[in-house]
Amino acid sequence: MPIFDKTKLHGWRLTLHEVIYETNTRAGKIFDVALIVTIAISTILVMLDSVQSIHSQYGSLIRIFEWIITGLFTIEYITRIICVWRPLRYVFSFYGVIDLIAILPTYLRVLFPGGHYLMSVRALRILRVFRVMKLVLYMHKGEVILKALKASGRKIIVFVFAVLLIVFVVGSLMYLIEGEANGFTSIPRSVYWAIVTVTTVGYGDISPQTPLGQAVAAILMILGYSIIAVPTGIVGVEVAGAMRRSSRQSRICPSCKKSGHDEDAKYCKWCGDTLN
Repeated sequence: MPIFDKTKLHGWRLTLHEVIYETNTRAGKIFDVALIVTIAISTILVMLDSVQSIHSQYGSLIRIFEWIITGLFTIEYITRIICVWRPLRYVFSFYGVIDLIAILPTYLRVLFPGGHYLMSVRALRILRVFRVMKLVLYMHKGEVILKALKASGRKIIVFVFAVLLIVFVVGSLMYLIEGEANGFTSIPRSVYWAIVTVTTVGYGDISPQTPLGQAVAAILMILGYSIIAVPTGIVGVEVAGAMRRSSRQSRICPSCKKSGHDEDAKYCKWCGDTLN
């Protein structure tokens, strides 16, 4: 049985469920927008609090806002638990864990003021950044990207293994060509250089000095541009396919309630009624 089965809810629990989980209602949209704004404000406060000059001057004010926002998130978390059919399923779900992580650090600072049992209070402040992950809950189109990534997973794995093979071979070759005198002190360090080069990052901490080594580096640089395009094409095709499937699934016949229609379809393939 699904977690969010609202057919089992009645009264005020059903009303809360529609506001919090139903984004197609006016109240649900207002709730989502308000929550996104709150998350954005909280994330900005975390970033500002990490600046020492701002923390020393406005630390107390930021802490007050932090407690206010934490209180709002706590109320939201409790409300989400109350208005679902199976609360424990929600608590231990992926989104439920994210909601809990969003509020825990502020309370942990009270329980562990000295940070003796944890790494540091600063680490607890950094953990508040996880609140930005709550934005995933409201980016419904993100599901399309996740499905595309999952569908292209095997192709990406094969591609990654091919890239690893290239950088290992080129790294070993550069170790023989350049040697320790030019900074290529070992095969792992040479492979590191190959990875930096093929990804077009180019730190510059190691660079070939011999003409042959520079020629190999030039070939690897050119190869790097084509390598970058491969995963982009793989994922792009899957995203386009996932969006088409999502569009077909979202078109529901008002009469027979069946989905799976083409984007340009005007009539239901099942009952023949006019589509919206």
